[in-house]
Amino acid sequence: MKYFILFIFLFTLSCSINKVKNNHGVLSLEKKFNKIQINKSNSNDVINIFGPPSTKSTFDNNVWIYIERKKTNRSIFKLGNQKIEKNNVVVLEINKKGILSKKEIYDIANMNKYEFSKKKTSKKYGKDSYIYGVLSSLRDKIDAPIKRTKSKK
Repeated sequence: MKYFILFIFLFTLSCSINKVKNNHGVLSLEKKFNKIQINKSNSNDVINIFGPPSTKSTFDNNVWIYIERKKTNRSIFKLGNQKIEKNNVVVLEINKKGILSKKEIYDIANMNKYEFSKKKTSKKYGKDSYIYGVLSSLRDKIDAPIKRTKSKK
């Protein structure tokens, strides 16, 4: 009984009242977003305020993307599942002269919920088809042991 009470006491001491927060990306994007102005801020201003971009567009190097994500742990009854508190994305377009030409911010309310199809694709070839014969012969060749011949002396 003494050990059980000691165990419960130590378990409750190890629990924290403060929730664990996991931050990823650039912190406080909303405040930094309001500091820059279209046609006034240049790329150096953006780097000084935001830092280097999280990603740059692969199609156009003048599109910079900054990401912020904050997750917190739920209660002990949810078994440590995390909830997304913030999910902000800032997209900045910089023209050829290095001046900010467009800025947009997307938050957690703008996230789209995608539903994926649960249908499965069925194969369209049988044992009598040409593709089945080619694939089975390749499988047989891969699975076959290597024949070793003795060299004649």
